[in-house]
Amino acid sequence: MTRESGLPTAVGARRRGACHVRGTAMVAVLLMAGVLLAGCGSGGSVDRPQSLAQTTNPPVPVASVTTDPVDHSVGISPLVPVTVTAVDGKLERVTLTGPEGAVISGQAAPDGVSWQAGGPLSYDGTYTINATARGTDGLEVTRTSSFRTVSPRTLTYPSMNPLDGQTVGVGQPLAIYFDEPIGNRKVAEDSIVVTTNPRVEGAFYWYSNKEVHWRPREFWKPGTEVTADVQIFGKDLGNGVFGQENRIIKFTIGDSLIARANGATHQMTVEINGRIVRTMPISMGGPDFPSNDGVHVVTERHATKVMDSTTFGLALGAGGYITEVKWATRISNGGEFVHSAPWSVSDQGNRNVSHGCINLSPENAKWFFDTVKKGDVVINTHTGGPNLQPWDGFGDWQIPWDQWRTGGQS
Repeated sequence: MTRESGLPTAVGARRRGACHVRGTAMVAVLLMAGVLLAGCGSGGSVDRPQSLAQTTNPPVPVASVTTDPVDHSVGISPLVPVTVTAVDGKLERVTLTGPEGAVISGQAAPDGVSWQAGGPLSYDGTYTINATARGTDGLEVTRTSSFRTVSPRTLTYPSMNPLDGQTVGVGQPLAIYFDEPIGNRKVAEDSIVVTTNPRVEGAFYWYSNKEVHWRPREFWKPGTEVTADVQIFGKDLGNGVFGQENRIIKFTIGDSLIARANGATHQMTVEINGRIVRTMPISMGGPDFPSNDGVHVVTERHATKVMDSTTFGLALGAGGYITEVKWATRISNGGEFVHSAPWSVSDQGNRNVSHGCINLSPENAKWFFDTVKKGDVVINTHTGGPNLQPWDGFGDWQIPWDQWRTGGQS
């Protein structure tokens, strides 16, 4: 009985001891977990590294300078803006020097971050940029770069008709003559800005790769003010041809003067602003040398002019002549004038006996000479001759508008 009663007692003691150990271990684990859980909270001991990271100052960026064009660029247009920009700082000094040390002026932006050169540069020149910027760290950074502008194969100069300040007639086109062939007509046209007051519809027409005209759809309105601004400097006009310089002209359209010469009635009327102010007997080109039909434009006036038929291919032995005349007004490059012809006064009003000119009496020729101006219009009808060619003088109005606006020769 004692053994049996003692055995359960001993076993029971061991079990209670094991539970006690386990309980103690569990308490330790729970205590450790409490410590760990406390570490996951807002306690200061774990927050200390995060607080240090927040108070560490980031490194101050170092200033730098960029240039446009970039260093060692070549073939740069003289029209390209030259700019200098500071990054993480402000510009303190910028100089741009060109050929022979010439200093190119420029302007800094109000914020001091950028600078831009003023005005165009020159062709085929080397330019050097020296720039200094100061960073937010107070230190200076200096940059030097250079570039070279384009070297044209050749340059072209634009001559213009009419001239600046002239007052011309309602038939006067704007003519521009280049001294080199133009390969890129679109660039050339885009570089020619024609503005009018009042505004009119107009278009370009190329007579050759060196000559382009601009005219309105209809005759100009008297009083119109015209500005032609040819901005070709720095422009590649094709095949290595660049514009030599820009030009600008302004001209005014005067009173409308339209003379109508009729080869059948042998009369010429002159209208000024739509009103007939004079009717004169005339003699036009005879059957062997008829005048040209069509719209002519006055181009020149000469108080005295030597008429030489050999200049347009008519030899003296074939009915040609060399004759001095008075009050000569040119209306075509082919030799047609309105001029005094005292030798044909008896024919004037009756028959056509000239070599293509419009003969007037000395009195009428002087009146016409004193009244007309460059750009006025003379319209020949019923001459028995061919139509005036568009390239003969200012035969621009011989080209229908729908054809004119196509742009001319390809």
